[in-house]
Formats: sequence, structure tokens, C-alpha cells
Amino acid sequence: MTHRIIIVGGGAGGLELATRLGKTLGKRGTARITLVDTNLTHIWKPLLHEVAAGSLNSSEDELNYVAQAKWNHFEFQLGRMSGLDREQKKIQLAATLDEEGRELVPARVLGYDSLVIAVGSTTNDFGTEGAAQHCLFLDTRKQAERFHQQLLNHYLRAHAGQTDAVEKISVAIVGAGATGVELAAELHNAAHELAAYGLDRIKPENMHITLIEAGPRVLPALPERIGGPVHKTLEKLGVTVLTNSAVSEVTADALITHSGQVIPASLKVWAAGIRAPGFLKDIDGLETNRINQLHVLPTLQTTRDENIFAFGDCAACPQPGIDRNVPPRAQAAHQQASLLAKSLKLRIEGKDLPSYKYTDYGSLISLSRFSAVGNLMGNLTGSVMLEGWLARMFYVSLYRMHQMALYGFFRTAMLMLGSKIGRGTEPRLKLH
Repeated sequence: MTHRIIIVGGGAGGLELATRLGKTLGKRGTARITLVDTNLTHIWKPLLHEVAAGSLNSSEDELNYVAQAKWNHFEFQLGRMSGLDREQKKIQLAATLDEEGRELVPARVLGYDSLVIAVGSTTNDFGTEGAAQHCLFLDTRKQAERFHQQLLNHYLRAHAGQTDAVEKISVAIVGAGATGVELAAELHNAAHELAAYGLDRIKPENMHITLIEAGPRVLPALPERIGGPVHKTLEKLGVTVLTNSAVSEVTADALITHSGQVIPASLKVWAAGIRAPGFLKDIDGLETNRINQLHVLPTLQTTRDENIFAFGDCAACPQPGIDRNVPPRAQAAHQQASLLAKSLKLRIEGKDLPSYKYTDYGSLISLSRFSAVGNLMGNLTGSVMLEGWLARMFYVSLYRMHQMALYGFFRTAMLMLGSKIGRGTEPRLKLH
């Protein structure tokens, strides 16, 4: 009987794994690969801040799961995992409804021999009062597009106004991690681009951006030698950076910190902290931590079921000799997908599985067209600090590497060429 592999979650890691397995095990008929996701298309999550600011048109950079499955010898199922029966080795998918609430795809059950959970993470608002009601999040393409539309609506309303009053817009971003920092820079760029296209009733200097961080510095997960230059660049761009400022409450028009400071904001984005999707903590007997991540062994098998694997942001993966789990980063998901592509083949062959060891290749932060900063780490180079144009080129190459894993060299080259040609015929910012 053909080995059945189900991958739940079509994010960067899950989609890369399905593509790799499809090209090998699926193409040879050794295994039947099925990818499950709640959406029909994929967009690389580290690009969502660009979608929110309008500097990236998501409809042009999205990947269609159905087409990707056809090209790479795996199957795609639209649906959301709603339950698990470990004894029967089956997962339940909830019914998918259309925009009018009618059933589009019925609820159903899928059987597996190996199950891989790669459902990623969502933003953690830590139960802050009013955050869920009044803040926007950037976990999905729809959320990013919603932010962009609200931003654009402010400019369109101001553009249609007939008064001579000075028009302003205030944006507050909670969390000075990579997403918050990069969004702040992209919004500063968007303010200049919108004015250049004639939506200039709100002058670039009248977009007030405040970046709020509970910790002592920006980019707390990265080395201080990266955070320092980024902080200075943001301030040069006119972004107000508040550190040691934990938000205690969010209202309809402001954020309030623990110290009592009131930060007025017409647009509020929460980009602080992550947690795995809530349904994982209730899943059939599997072990989870306080942020809903599945505990896994170094082989990426869950601690209570060798037939179930988890990786990426939704997995709490130990690091040998270190009292910290593997960080929730795109490079970790990419490395784990590569390992699992080999491990699942070995599992079918009845062989022992290798352990995962995280390798940190450095960090790169993009500050829109203004700059980029980061460090590259490797056995040959050690740790090399990068800044400016060179860092920006390395940052762009990360997305190209993701595309290479999905499309191969030739199609990625064609996509790059098409993107370069399209720049001359399209606005530099999405205006709708």
C-alpha cells in the first residue's frame, strides 16, 4: 500500500516540504503526498509588511496551490484541520464556507501514515485589553490587505476634502521585532510615494509613525550591533521609537502604556510576540507548551506520537546543550523542511531518522528603499556585519531562494525578469 503523507499548512516550510516530496516520492509513486491549507494561494509571510504598506502587490507574488500541486506531483486539499484521531490515523477537516456562508467544500476525513503539522504561528496580544478589538494584525494576506486599504482610505478621504486644514495620520506599531521595524520603514516610504502620485493632502511629514517596544531596545531577538544602527536609521526617518514601554490597554483612538502614557493613533498594528494556533492545545493528546506549540523530539516527531511530525513556528524544538528552543524564523523552517524531506523517505524505508540541529546563518532587516542592515554567519566567514546596498541585495536574495525551492532555477529567473520589466509599466505603490 502506498505510504500516505499529509502536510497540514502551506506556509513557507509546509509548501517547500510538499514540493520536495512531490518531486521525489510523489513522482516515483513511493508515497502519496497531500497538502492541506485554508487558502488557495500562498504568499511568503516575511513579505506581508510590504503588502500592508502597498509596496508589494500580493496578487502578483502569490502562488496557487492547485497549480503547484499539479506541477510537482502532490495533491492539494482546501480545508482547515479541526480534529485528529491518532488511533485511526485520521484527521478531520472542517467544512469550507463561501463569502455568503454557504458550504463550498464539505467536512471530511483524511487518512495518513505520516502526518506533518506546519501551521505556523499567529500574533500573540498577551490578552491586552482592547488589542483584539482595535488593532490590526499581519498574520495573513487578508489582514495585510485590510491594513493597506484602511491606510489608503485615509489618503483618499483627505484628497477629496475641500478645506485648507492640515491633514494628518498617526500610525502606532506595537512590537519592534523584524515585522514592526520593517513595517515602520515601509510606511515612511509609502507616505512619500502617495504624495508623489498626487495624494498629497497628507504631507509625508504629517504621517506620524510610533514604534512601541516593551523591551529595552529594538530587535530584541537579534544582536545589539544590529539593533543600534536600525534604531538610529528609524529616528532619521522621523519614526518615534519608544522602548521600555509595554502597552496595557488599546482604545479606539489610542494606546495606553503601563506608565500611563497615551499614544494617539488612527491606525494601530500589533506585531509583538507569537503563539501557535489555539486548536493545537486541544488536539488528541499531543503535548503543547504555554503558547500552543507542539513539543517535538530532535527528529521533529511529536513527543507522544512517532507518526506525527511538527516543524516551523508551531513546533517547540529543543536545541542540544542550550536551554532555548529553535527560534521561530524562516531559516529554521527551511532547514527543517529540508531535513524532513530526507527523514520521511528514510521512514518509508524503515531506517533511523536523523536529528535536527539549528544553524544560524545570520539576520537581515530591510528598511524599505532607505537601507538594510544585518549579519551573515557561516563556517567560512564567521560573523560579517552588512549595511546599506549590499545588505539589501542579500535580503532580496532570501526571497529568491524561497522561490528557487518552489519553482526551480529557470522559472525563478523568468519571474525575476518579468518583475524587472513590469517595474516600468506599474506604479511603485499599490493604489487600490
